[in-house]
Amino acid sequence: MPKLLLCLLYILALPLQASNQERSDWATEFAAQNAVGTIVVLDERAPNQPAWVHNPERAAQRFSPASTFKIPHTLMALDAGAVRDEFEVFPWDGVEHSYAGHNQDQTLRTAMRNSTVWVYRGFASNIGEPRARAYLQLLDYGNADPSVTQGDYWIDGKLAISAQEQIRFLQQLYRNKLPFKIEHQRLVKDLMIVEAQRNWILRAKTGWEGRYGWWVGWVEWPEGPVFFALNIDTPNRMDDLHKREDITRAILRNIQALPTPSPQQP
Repeated sequence: MPKLLLCLLYILALPLQASNQERSDWATEFAAQNAVGTIVVLDERAPNQPAWVHNPERAAQRFSPASTFKIPHTLMALDAGAVRDEFEVFPWDGVEHSYAGHNQDQTLRTAMRNSTVWVYRGFASNIGEPRARAYLQLLDYGNADPSVTQGDYWIDGKLAISAQEQIRFLQQLYRNKLPFKIEHQRLVKDLMIVEAQRNWILRAKTGWEGRYGWWVGWVEWPEGPVFFALNIDTPNRMDDLHKREDITRAILRNIQALPTPSPQQP
Protein backbone atom coordinates (compact mmCIF):
# COMPACT_ATOMS: atom_id res chain seq x y z
CA MET A 1 0.00 0.00 0.00
CA PRO A 2 1.47 3.45 -0.88
CA LYS A 3 2.85 5.40 2.09
CA LEU A 4 0.61 8.40 1.42
CA LEU A 5 -2.49 6.22 1.61
CA LEU A 6 -1.18 4.60 4.79
CA CYS A 7 -0.68 8.03 6.34
CA LEU A 8 -4.19 9.11 5.36
CA LEU A 9 -5.71 5.97 6.83
CA TYR A 10 -3.70 6.48 10.01
CA ILE A 11 -4.89 10.08 10.39
CA LEU A 12 -8.50 9.07 9.76
CA ALA A 13 -8.18 6.41 12.48
CA LEU A 14 -7.31 9.02 15.12
CA PRO A 15 -9.99 9.32 17.78
CA LEU A 16 -11.56 12.70 18.22
CA GLN A 17 -10.11 14.40 21.29
CA ALA A 18 -12.32 16.74 23.23
CA SER A 19 -11.21 20.30 23.92
CA ASN A 20 -8.85 20.91 26.82
CA GLN A 21 -9.95 22.04 30.25
CA GLU A 22 -7.39 23.76 32.44
CA ARG A 23 -7.01 22.37 35.97
CA SER A 24 -5.63 25.24 38.03
CA ASP A 25 -6.09 23.13 41.19
CA TRP A 26 -3.35 20.77 40.01
CA ALA A 27 -0.82 23.56 40.54
CA THR A 28 -0.93 22.50 44.21
CA GLU A 29 0.65 19.14 43.37
CA PHE A 30 3.48 20.80 41.43
CA ALA A 31 4.02 23.36 44.20
CA ALA A 32 4.16 20.59 46.81
CA GLN A 33 7.12 19.12 44.92
CA ASN A 34 8.65 22.54 44.13
CA ALA A 35 8.39 21.60 40.44
CA VAL A 36 7.68 23.51 37.23
CA GLY A 37 6.06 21.62 34.39
CA THR A 38 2.88 20.41 32.77
CA ILE A 39 0.58 17.43 32.73
CA VAL A 40 -2.17 16.38 30.34
CA VAL A 41 -4.72 13.78 31.46
CA LEU A 42 -7.39 12.32 29.19
CA ASP A 43 -9.91 10.20 31.07
CA GLU A 44 -11.85 8.06 28.61
CA ARG A 45 -13.90 6.33 31.28
CA ALA A 46 -16.57 8.97 30.69
CA PRO A 47 -17.83 9.85 27.18
CA ASN A 48 -16.82 13.23 25.72
CA GLN A 49 -14.59 13.99 28.70
CA PRO A 50 -12.29 16.95 27.88
CA ALA A 51 -8.57 16.52 28.32
CA TRP A 52 -7.50 18.12 31.59
CA VAL A 53 -4.29 20.12 31.55
CA HIS A 54 -2.05 21.99 33.94
CA ASN A 55 0.01 24.69 32.20
CA PRO A 56 -1.55 24.45 28.71
CA GLU A 57 1.13 26.62 27.09
CA ARG A 58 3.84 24.19 28.12
CA ALA A 59 1.64 21.21 27.19
CA ALA A 60 1.78 22.42 23.58
CA GLN A 61 5.55 23.00 23.67
CA ARG A 62 7.80 20.33 22.18
CA PHE A 63 10.66 18.78 24.13
CA SER A 64 13.09 15.96 23.43
CA PRO A 65 11.23 12.71 24.18
CA ALA A 66 14.31 11.21 25.86
CA SER A 67 13.59 7.63 26.96
CA THR A 68 9.84 7.89 26.39
CA PHE A 69 10.95 7.38 22.79
CA LYS A 70 11.71 3.77 23.66
CA ILE A 71 8.01 3.13 23.11
CA PRO A 72 7.95 3.96 19.36
CA HIS A 73 11.62 3.03 18.99
CA THR A 74 10.85 -0.56 20.05
CA LEU A 75 8.10 -0.75 17.42
CA MET A 76 10.51 0.58 14.80
CA ALA A 77 13.21 -1.94 15.81
CA LEU A 78 10.78 -4.86 15.66
CA ASP A 79 9.47 -3.78 12.27
CA ALA A 80 12.98 -3.23 10.87
CA GLY A 81 14.26 -6.58 12.16
CA ALA A 82 16.77 -4.94 14.51
CA VAL A 83 15.38 -7.22 17.24
CA ARG A 84 13.63 -10.53 16.79
CA ASP A 85 11.41 -10.72 19.89
CA GLU A 86 11.39 -10.17 23.66
CA PHE A 87 13.65 -13.19 24.21
CA GLU A 88 16.61 -12.10 22.09
CA VAL A 89 19.64 -11.38 24.25
CA PHE A 90 21.94 -8.40 23.65
CA PRO A 91 25.36 -9.16 25.18
CA TRP A 92 26.92 -6.46 27.33
CA ASP A 93 30.26 -5.38 25.86
CA GLY A 94 31.84 -4.80 29.27
CA VAL A 95 31.83 -1.01 29.06
CA GLU A 96 30.94 0.33 32.51
CA HIS A 97 27.96 2.67 32.75
CA SER A 98 26.94 4.85 35.68
CA TYR A 99 23.71 2.88 36.19
CA ALA A 100 24.39 -0.70 37.31
CA GLY A 101 21.30 -2.02 35.50
CA HIS A 102 22.98 -1.23 32.18
CA ASN A 103 26.07 -3.30 32.98
CA GLN A 104 24.67 -6.70 32.04
CA ASP A 105 23.20 -8.61 29.11
CA GLN A 106 19.82 -7.21 28.08
CA THR A 107 16.55 -8.25 26.49
CA LEU A 108 13.80 -5.95 25.26
CA ARG A 109 12.09 -6.28 28.63
CA THR A 110 15.13 -5.31 30.71
CA ALA A 111 16.14 -2.61 28.22
CA MET A 112 12.71 -1.01 28.56
CA ARG A 113 12.63 -1.37 32.35
CA ASN A 114 16.21 -0.11 32.85
CA SER A 115 16.12 2.47 30.01
CA THR A 116 19.27 0.86 28.62
CA VAL A 117 20.52 3.44 26.15
CA TRP A 118 23.21 1.27 24.55
CA VAL A 119 20.63 -1.28 23.35
CA TYR A 120 18.59 1.41 21.62
CA ARG A 121 21.73 3.05 20.26
CA GLY A 122 22.32 -0.26 18.47
CA PHE A 123 18.76 -0.19 17.12
CA ALA A 124 19.30 3.34 15.80
CA SER A 125 22.50 2.29 14.04
CA ASN A 126 20.77 -0.72 12.51
CA ILE A 127 17.73 1.28 11.35
CA GLY A 128 19.67 4.31 10.06
CA GLU A 129 18.53 7.92 9.89
CA PRO A 130 16.66 7.79 6.54
CA ARG A 131 14.49 4.89 7.66
CA ALA A 132 14.02 6.39 11.12
CA ARG A 133 12.80 9.61 9.51
CA ALA A 134 10.34 7.66 7.37
CA TYR A 135 9.00 5.85 10.44
CA LEU A 136 8.64 9.11 12.38
CA GLN A 137 6.82 10.79 9.52
CA LEU A 138 4.51 7.81 9.18
CA LEU A 139 3.75 8.03 12.90
CA ASP A 140 3.40 11.83 12.78
CA TYR A 141 5.56 11.74 15.90
CA GLY A 142 6.27 15.28 17.11
CA ASN A 143 8.46 17.12 14.60
CA ALA A 144 9.58 13.75 13.11
CA ASP A 145 13.20 14.96 12.88
CA PRO A 146 15.86 12.37 13.88
CA SER A 147 18.84 14.52 12.87
CA VAL A 148 21.63 14.98 15.41
CA THR A 149 25.13 16.47 15.38
CA GLN A 150 26.46 14.30 18.19
CA GLY A 151 24.85 11.81 20.55
CA ASP A 152 21.47 10.07 20.42
CA TYR A 153 18.80 11.82 18.35
CA TRP A 154 16.00 11.16 20.86
CA ILE A 155 18.02 12.85 23.64
CA ASP A 156 20.63 15.13 22.05
CA GLY A 157 19.14 15.74 18.60
CA LYS A 158 16.32 17.73 17.08
CA LEU A 159 13.53 15.21 17.70
CA ALA A 160 10.87 16.83 19.89
CA ILE A 161 7.29 16.13 20.94
CA SER A 162 4.72 17.89 23.13
CA ALA A 163 2.73 16.44 26.00
CA GLN A 164 -0.42 16.84 23.90
CA GLU A 165 1.20 14.86 21.06
CA GLN A 166 2.34 12.18 23.49
CA ILE A 167 -1.30 11.64 24.46
CA ARG A 168 -2.38 11.24 20.84
CA PHE A 169 0.40 8.72 20.19
CA LEU A 170 -0.52 6.71 23.30
CA GLN A 171 -4.18 6.64 22.30
CA GLN A 172 -3.23 4.99 19.02
CA LEU A 173 -0.98 2.44 20.70
CA TYR A 174 -3.71 1.56 23.20
CA ARG A 175 -6.09 0.84 20.30
CA ASN A 176 -3.49 -1.00 18.17
CA LYS A 177 -3.98 1.70 15.52
CA LEU A 178 -0.33 2.51 14.86
CA PRO A 179 1.04 1.52 11.43
CA PHE A 180 2.83 -1.56 12.80
CA LYS A 181 1.91 -5.20 13.27
CA ILE A 182 -0.68 -5.69 16.00
CA GLU A 183 1.47 -8.35 17.68
CA HIS A 184 4.32 -5.83 17.94
CA GLN A 185 2.03 -3.20 19.46
CA ARG A 186 0.73 -5.74 21.98
CA LEU A 187 4.28 -6.72 22.90
CA VAL A 188 5.32 -3.12 23.50
CA LYS A 189 2.29 -2.57 25.72
CA ASP A 190 3.26 -5.65 27.71
CA LEU A 191 6.80 -4.28 28.12
CA MET A 192 5.35 -1.02 29.48
CA ILE A 193 3.58 -2.59 32.48
CA VAL A 194 4.70 -0.87 35.68
CA GLU A 195 2.05 -2.08 38.12
CA ALA A 196 -1.18 -4.06 38.02
CA GLN A 197 -3.99 -5.09 40.31
CA ARG A 198 -7.10 -7.19 39.76
CA ASN A 199 -9.05 -4.49 37.91
CA TRP A 200 -6.44 -2.03 36.61
CA ILE A 201 -3.08 -1.96 34.81
CA LEU A 202 -0.58 0.91 34.77
CA ARG A 203 1.55 1.08 31.61
CA ALA A 204 4.12 3.88 31.46
CA LYS A 205 7.62 5.02 30.54
CA THR A 206 9.93 7.57 32.11
CA GLY A 207 12.29 9.85 30.25
CA TRP A 208 15.08 12.23 31.27
CA GLU A 209 17.01 14.63 29.07
CA GLY A 210 18.98 16.13 31.93
CA ARG A 211 17.22 19.49 32.10
CA TYR A 212 13.71 18.00 32.20
CA GLY A 213 11.98 14.68 32.68
CA TRP A 214 8.89 12.84 31.44
CA TRP A 215 6.42 10.25 32.65
CA VAL A 216 3.86 9.14 30.07
CA GLY A 217 1.41 6.26 29.81
CA TRP A 218 -2.07 5.22 30.84
CA VAL A 219 -4.08 3.33 33.44
CA GLU A 220 -6.45 0.70 32.05
CA TRP A 221 -9.77 0.23 33.83
CA PRO A 222 -12.77 -1.89 32.78
CA GLU A 223 -14.57 1.41 32.09
CA GLY A 224 -11.77 2.70 29.82
CA PRO A 225 -8.22 4.08 29.84
CA VAL A 226 -6.87 7.20 31.54
CA PHE A 227 -3.96 8.65 29.56
CA PHE A 228 -1.33 10.96 31.04
CA ALA A 229 1.77 12.83 29.89
CA LEU A 230 3.85 14.86 32.35
CA ASN A 231 7.08 16.76 31.93
CA ILE A 232 8.88 18.85 34.52
CA ASP A 233 12.11 20.80 34.80
CA THR A 234 14.85 18.96 36.72
CA PRO A 235 17.31 21.65 37.89
CA ASN A 236 18.49 19.31 40.67
CA ARG A 237 18.97 16.56 38.11
CA MET A 238 18.61 13.07 39.62
CA ASP A 239 17.31 14.45 42.91
CA ASP A 240 14.24 15.68 41.00
CA LEU A 241 13.44 12.47 39.14
CA HIS A 242 11.09 11.04 41.79
CA LYS A 243 8.84 14.08 41.27
CA ARG A 244 7.71 12.80 37.87
CA GLU A 245 5.85 9.86 39.36
CA ASP A 246 4.98 11.56 42.66
CA ILE A 247 3.07 14.39 40.95
CA THR A 248 1.40 12.15 38.39
CA ARG A 249 0.30 9.53 40.91
CA ALA A 250 -1.12 12.21 43.21
CA ILE A 251 -3.18 13.66 40.35
CA LEU A 252 -4.34 10.23 39.18
CA ARG A 253 -5.41 9.35 42.71
CA ASN A 254 -7.25 12.68 42.89
CA ILE A 255 -9.44 11.65 39.94
CA GLN A 256 -9.76 8.04 41.13
CA ALA A 257 -7.62 6.77 38.25
CA LEU A 258 -5.30 5.09 40.75
CA PRO A 259 -6.29 3.76 44.16
CA THR A 260 -4.98 5.40 47.31
CA PRO A 261 -2.24 3.19 48.81
CA SER A 262 -3.33 1.22 51.83
CA PRO A 263 -1.71 2.19 55.15
CA GLN A 264 1.29 0.05 56.01
CA GLN A 265 0.52 -2.64 58.53
CA PRO A 266 2.57 -2.42 61.76
